[in-house]
Amino acid sequence: MKLPRDVSGTDLAHALSRVGYRVTRQTGSHIRLTNAVLEQHHVTIPAHQSLRVGTLAAILAEVASHLEISRDELLNRLFA
Repeated sequence: MKLPRDVSGTDLAHALSRVGYRVTRQTGSHIRLTNAVLEQHHVTIPAHQSLRVGTLAAILAEVASHLEISRDELLNRLFA
């Protein structure tokens, strides 16, 4: 599946809640999310209007690695 374009940081945080991530804090323009599935995992995303494709790809790769699923499966869970 192709990476979506024009995804904001807030939209991504909301989508990641579908796989168990919860907002733990926001400092300035960065949102920190925590997932306690398997073991505790933190990911920080910028709360920008539109995330750059490389930034989005890196965040999704990190989350997919933690959840031990493929990036395509993660994309289907988040945006399908």
